[in-house]
Amino acid sequence: MLPEHTDVLVVGAGPTGLAVAVTLAGHGVATTVVDRLPEPPVTSRAAVVHAGTLEVLDRIGIAEPLAERGLRSGRFTVRDRDRVLATVPFDRLPSRYPYALLISQAETEAVLAARLTALGGRVLRPYELTDLDLDGAGATARFAGGDTVRARWVVGADGMHSRVRELAGIGFGGPADPGESFLLADVRVDSVLPRDQVNLFLSRGGPLVWAPLPDGTVRLVATVDDAPREPHPRHFQALLDERGPARRPDRVTGMAWASRFRIHHRIADSYRAGPVLLAGDAAHVHSPAGGQGMNLGLRDAVALGDALAAGPEALDRYAADRRPLAEEVLGFAAGLTRLAAAPPPLRPLRNLLLRTASALPPVRQALAVRLAGFEPTPPSPPPSSIVRLRPPSGPLSAVLPGPEVHDRRGGSGSGPPEGLATGG
Repeated sequence: MLPEHTDVLVVGAGPTGLAVAVTLAGHGVATTVVDRLPEPPVTSRAAVVHAGTLEVLDRIGIAEPLAERGLRSGRFTVRDRDRVLATVPFDRLPSRYPYALLISQAETEAVLAARLTALGGRVLRPYELTDLDLDGAGATARFAGGDTVRARWVVGADGMHSRVRELAGIGFGGPADPGESFLLADVRVDSVLPRDQVNLFLSRGGPLVWAPLPDGTVRLVATVDDAPREPHPRHFQALLDERGPARRPDRVTGMAWASRFRIHHRIADSYRAGPVLLAGDAAHVHSPAGGQGMNLGLRDAVALGDALAAGPEALDRYAADRRPLAEEVLGFAAGLTRLAAAPPPLRPLRNLLLRTASALPPVRQALAVRLAGFEPTPPSPPPSSIVRLRPPSGPLSAVLPGPEVHDRRGGSGSGPPEGLATGG
């Protein structure tokens, strides 16, 4: 049952919304989390959590349980069929998590939900937002069925088609083209490719991502001109035959699930409209190339949770700081997609440049840091500025002590988390 009042209403219980709620719970802020779906989805697009993001998640007690469940990939390899064009190692990252953690979004959500439960919170389902009245003191949210909630702040973490963003009147700019079409599947495959690295195959038809998962399946993601309504294993076998290894081809032996989706490169005109704040896909969407989408959303979430606990001035900084970071990630993802789809006359030059550049240790390290998603360190607010908007009440009233906080040098403590150089 929904409460009548709450300090923060989080709409959307995907990774971003859950991470906002966990961060707020650690600060002792009363938070209500709602989602329109009756149950959490068991399939998902995202399949990697990068080192920079793990550093951020460590501050809210999430990194270690995630690391226990995931598969640790020590390098990222760029290929043109059988030819290795670039290998980017992660073992020298400035992090206690020198790898890319391969783990499904569903597992990431499960870890976040468990942490939220441990802190006294829960997700209320199914509640679909239908209206939002904003005023100087907050917002009144209305839901299908007639329930209303009065909130001081509303967080839109409800995805690309965000109802919160729409009701708040925030534009979602981007090109008018139909967007990029993708196929995605978790398949069982006979392959000679190592099971401890992510491979990006560059092809005239577009990129193909090959990423092993902890359950033994392989996540395949590829751009296609026209994705079939109901993808079958033969579609992914055809993609591997066209873009994957040639001398010893992969063979698809089964498929756990598959989907198609279309992505537009877009970013919200603003991350804030009065008492409404946006994070994750509600604020930015882009190509999955480089595995940056969910990671950027998770970093948004922790930054927003800290800002909500710190007060209005911090919220202005959140809105001003996060949008340029999203613009940079959008440009990076678009660049990877263009690189993959270089026309045949330019492919020899592209391949030569990649091989030459990746042979230089400083370039390899710069690429590793960029893929890992490290961001500039934000200024840390003084402890006195971390205030509760009201005494805890509602779903997070039984708040336990905040998670232990670690820095990357191995120190620990409690209280407000320190800023970390983090990242996508």
